[in-house]
Amino acid sequence: MKTYRLYQIDSFTRECFHGNPAGVVPNADGLTEEQMQRIAREMNNSETAFIFQSEDPEADIEVRFFTPSTEVPLCGHATIAAHYVRAIEGSAVSGRVMQKTKAGTLPVDIVQEGEDFSIVMTQGKPEVSKPFEESLVGRIADALGIDRGCLREDCPVAIASAGHSKIMVGIDSEALLHSLKPNMDKLTEISLEVGCNGYYVFTLDPDADVLVHGRMFAPAIGILEDPVTGNANGPLGAYLVHFGICRQLETENELCFTIRQGEAIKRDGGMKVQVKIRDHQPVQVQITGDAVVAFQTQIRLPASNY
Repeated sequence: MKTYRLYQIDSFTRECFHGNPAGVVPNADGLTEEQMQRIAREMNNSETAFIFQSEDPEADIEVRFFTPSTEVPLCGHATIAAHYVRAIEGSAVSGRVMQKTKAGTLPVDIVQEGEDFSIVMTQGKPEVSKPFEESLVGRIADALGIDRGCLREDCPVAIASAGHSKIMVGIDSEALLHSLKPNMDKLTEISLEVGCNGYYVFTLDPDADVLVHGRMFAPAIGILEDPVTGNANGPLGAYLVHFGICRQLETENELCFTIRQGEAIKRDGGMKVQVKIRDHQPVQVQITGDAVVAFQTQIRLPASNY
């Protein structure tokens, strides 16, 4: 038997019971895939992160991410949570860590701020698809409960990824955003067809301190709504640059903005998104988030390799 430390961390906030909750097991060596999946199901957060010693000389640690029903290659808020736990436990200090994931080996920066920490996650390669055909856009709008006339004309519906993809849907009303009641069965059906499990519905206000308000639905992987999503807002930054949607906010080689998400389900939180730009295209995406411990405990399980 081995004792595993188990945390629940609220990411993208400094206030308990806000932001996006993630499970973290910082000493996961010895757990099987079945055990990790069972722990993730028991925690019942959108993702739980499992931290392993890395056998790859180019990585300091390896992190695997599980939803209650499946493993995913990368998760923004669970990455923030995982490295926040490492920082507060003292196994990591301010500086850069190389994190091996199923989306590649990516840098994470731990930044000490007084007695607390913020985490900067560099995401995977930015990629943006061609806009969807009009017939598919209509089906997505119908599944989300959005009238076609409420879609932003300057925001084509398309898939964006920075290691984990989302379908981007821009709308023109924050009131509409917070009133959405999607048809989850229809969203799941479309996800299976297009090979993308999440829908990020967002508004833009370039004149406000907070550029983006959003909601993210991913019923195909058991997440009806995710409170604050790093793997939606990072790709959104790449999408905005790719289509030149907020060019007035870009500097010569960078777009930086803040977001708020989770307001409709009373789990509000925020993050900073930073996109590096070359020749008007995104080349690197980073998100910065805070975190707080909601609770911590221990569990004892058989360890196959311990």
